[in-house]
Amino acid sequence: MRLQVFLSHAGICSRRKALEPILAGRVTVNGKQITEPSFDVRPSSDKVCFDSRPVHLPQKIYLLLHKPQATISTVSDPHASKTVLELIPQHLRSGLHPVGRLDKDTTGLLLLTNDGELTHKMSHPSYEVEKVYRVVLNKEAGDGDIRRISQGILLEGQKTLPCRIVKRGPMELEMAIHEGRKRQIRKVFALFHYHVERLKRIRQGGLELGSLKEGEWRFLTPQEVARIMQEIRKTPKGKKKK
Repeated sequence: MRLQVFLSHAGICSRRKALEPILAGRVTVNGKQITEPSFDVRPSSDKVCFDSRPVHLPQKIYLLLHKPQATISTVSDPHASKTVLELIPQHLRSGLHPVGRLDKDTTGLLLLTNDGELTHKMSHPSYEVEKVYRVVLNKEAGDGDIRRISQGILLEGQKTLPCRIVKRGPMELEMAIHEGRKRQIRKVFALFHYHVERLKRIRQGGLELGSLKEGEWRFLTPQEVARIMQEIRKTPKGKKKK
């Protein structure tokens, strides 16, 4: 792990702001002053100090929340009536943030963690982490419209990636996508003159919402953590394995 990233994950400062103290010689690794931000740190064995004080990575936490309607997927928002973090006990909130976002009216699976690397990889489209939604429309979806949407359409000047859509009823669909543009599903169906009445995320990267009720949360099991770690170890699209 790069020294610059290590300081950011340890909560000392942001990744960008970590450059200044490193270049100023305020950081040591195993007693040696390091002024190279890209210096490789092994968190399990190296002793990192900032202004002579030991620095440790926090214990990583992974929570699965069933986000209810009328809550905002952010850490804090002075204009929001309620954020997702307010649904989590106070003693667990430090450093916790949502992995990606669900808009105010969308419900379902939302992963919360203090693991910055996992957040980046699960949110970045190059890793193509699959997200599955249950979509309820205001009228029956035509087969031709479903076919066109699944092949990818032009949305705000950029073509959407191909997706998988399965009909679960006349007005109910299951839609799997690998990107997360703002209000993408709602906007795509609006182009075909549908209104999304209800939208719920039921799966993400091998995680299942299951029977968790709105507003409830739970810790991920060790098996679930292992599954998502395996998911983000995949080579990003467009990059070759060395």
